[in-house]
Amino acid sequence: MSVLKASDLRKHYQLGEYKVEALAGVNFNIEKGEFVAIMGPSGSGKSTLLHLLGGLDTPSDGEVTLAENQLSKLTEYQATLVRRHNVGFVFQFFNLLPTLTAEENVLLPIIIDGKNPAHYEERLTNLLNLVGLLDRRTHKPDQLSGGEQQRVAIARALMTQPAILLADEPTGNLDTKTGMAIMELLQRSCRELDQTVIVVTHDPRAAAYAGHVIFLRDGLVVREFTPGDDVSIADRMSGIMAAMQQAVDA
Repeated sequence: MSVLKASDLRKHYQLGEYKVEALAGVNFNIEKGEFVAIMGPSGSGKSTLLHLLGGLDTPSDGEVTLAENQLSKLTEYQATLVRRHNVGFVFQFFNLLPTLTAEENVLLPIIIDGKNPAHYEERLTNLLNLVGLLDRRTHKPDQLSGGEQQRVAIARALMTQPAILLADEPTGNLDTKTGMAIMELLQRSCRELDQTVIVVTHDPRAAAYAGHVIFLRDGLVVREFTPGDDVSIADRMSGIMAAMQQAVDA
């Protein structure tokens, strides 16, 4: 079942007399439970695409269909509700509230939605267990390592059981070992929760955990790559790097 579709997606910005085309007609379809990595050089349109897919920005042309909702046909309020109920976001810089504990940060989307957090204790416990932080649930962000803070951010993003989780360079502020642990966690959420995950990354090692890799260049999809399920992360990474070079040469 399709949970996210980009149809001839375009985005341009006006800088004085010049029009900058960030996306020039992107098309793809993502199924439930897929783990997708979006790669490309700086300025290729990766982050712009992620913001459009999550309803944080509107396209200049084309359509995003999220959980069977065509975003262009919704009012701003309707789009906010669709985003709130169907998208979880994970960013490079965690964005945790420093005065709240780990479990309070995870519950934040429930509170914002006007629901009683007491009714979500079982889900909270299950998510903290998934991310390995049951014993750190009462710690505040300054008492947690960078990797632990990112785990809290992932649990928070999953709290509302979103149709899709969007992650923008989730390992970019972490050391290599911790970053790969975060990618393993995202991969596990796909496997155990049937969660759809899209990650923007510049790192082939991180992208190797995905089952589908999309390469952007100059605002266009120039190549797609599907690593084999039965090969090692190292072999997947080698395949991605070869595909990256082919995308550059295309």
